[in-house]
Amino acid sequence: MNNKILKPKTKVLILAAGKGSRLKELTNNMPKCMLDFRGKTLLERQISSFNKCGLKDISVVRGYKKNKINFNGLKYFDNNDYENNNILNSIFYAHKIIEGDIIISYSDILFDYKIVNKLLKSNHNFTAVIDVDWKKNYKNRTLHPLSEAENVIYNKTNEILKIGKNILSNKNVTNLNGEFIGIIKLNKNGSKVFYDNFYKYKKKYNNKKFQKASIFRKAYLTDMLQELIDNDIKINCLKIKQGWREIDTIEDYENYLKNTN
Repeated sequence: MNNKILKPKTKVLILAAGKGSRLKELTNNMPKCMLDFRGKTLLERQISSFNKCGLKDISVVRGYKKNKINFNGLKYFDNNDYENNNILNSIFYAHKIIEGDIIISYSDILFDYKIVNKLLKSNHNFTAVIDVDWKKNYKNRTLHPLSEAENVIYNKTNEILKIGKNILSNKNVTNLNGEFIGIIKLNKNGSKVFYDNFYKYKKKYNNKKFQKASIFRKAYLTDMLQELIDNDIKINCLKIKQGWREIDTIEDYENYLKNTN
């Protein structure tokens, strides 16, 4: 008899509730994750990258034009109040699956499956994927300036000190830095900490300012991560160099099509 206990498979949660208004007319009738990229939607390309790493348990949080996202084999959670909340609250429409090992991903990024393979090897409670060669992605990207990047300042042991927009504006910043690409992995302990603290902060801040968000329900994932860091919870980096792209504006979409076969 084989007494080996198999480690549960890592789940995936993709956040796809927003409209993607900076893609203008391209998202008038569909969410941006359903845009065509050389014969496959953005979401299909993400799913393919996860599947190549053996990840099959994939859930999607839908919102804007939710009925357009209807692939077989996925689990769906609907954020019907997407116009009045943001990424952090969107995650917790899928609160039932925030447990065990889970990867949480933005839906507007293209990435090499090798990044996911590296991420799966991390045993930290929280592991955020950080591009340390990030500035190259902003060449010919006039509609999404450097100031829009979700930057990271981390220390020599690869623990994040600061995360969010506009944290590198101080010229005296000498710490190592990169850009959060929008993918984070939580292990079993990390999921519990993330889950418990979300509801704790939601109760505490309710209709109040939360980190850089004007009100808690408008918070980004990076606001939550910074709050955890400020409360002495470690968020570790997985450092990469390139291998991904964000599709945030019509310029990003056109540049991708122009520079790929």
